[in-house]
Amino acid sequence: MGTVTLDRPWIEFDLGAEVQVLSWAVNRPGLVTARRILWREVRNSDLPCDLDVAEWFAGELLQRGCEDAVAFLTSRDVRRYCEASATVEGISAQAVATVGLSNAEKAGSRMDYASRNWGTINVALRLSQGLAHAALIEAMSIAVQARTAAVMDADIILPNGTATGTGTDCVAVAAPAGATPYAGLHTATGEVIGKAVYQAVHTGALEWKTTNRRAAHA
Repeated sequence: MGTVTLDRPWIEFDLGAEVQVLSWAVNRPGLVTARRILWREVRNSDLPCDLDVAEWFAGELLQRGCEDAVAFLTSRDVRRYCEASATVEGISAQAVATVGLSNAEKAGSRMDYASRNWGTINVALRLSQGLAHAALIEAMSIAVQARTAAVMDADIILPNGTATGTGTDCVAVAAPAGATPYAGLHTATGEVIGKAVYQAVHTGALEWKTTNRRAAHA
């Protein structure tokens, strides 16, 4: 469905066509139409406290000729991205994720990360099926559920319990416009979303945990 190109510090996920994309990404958040989703790897030193991050990032994208893209920022080494695909009843889903958990959180609590590095989980999902706006919102809820389940199953233990994500996660769901009204867990659409996102995030979380054992048990 889509093509992933690694050009560090960038990842570009070409969606194959202009489609509707729902996200809270740094660049072009909300419900937009886009052909591609990008990641930009950054270090803490790239983003000083007095920097207007959105303006800086817009300039980086403009320089690359990608100002039209939905785009994430990540501190994860983009070479560690994970990709997973699934097909259920003829509906295909492709998920691409970068998974860093250095600022992991448990939903309903908040840790002090002022003196530590920041990580994030960024997930982009491309769905073959055309969705109505309400179904696209429901698809987002399934993608977030799958991300959360994948992180919890990776068993990242925090002082206040098991991590459910990080404080800076972002998800983008892309699908053609269509008439399908629902995308819940009882549908093939919901199943295929869950399969692809879970696999990509769980693989990434286990890899992060393997290479960051001390942080995983802080």
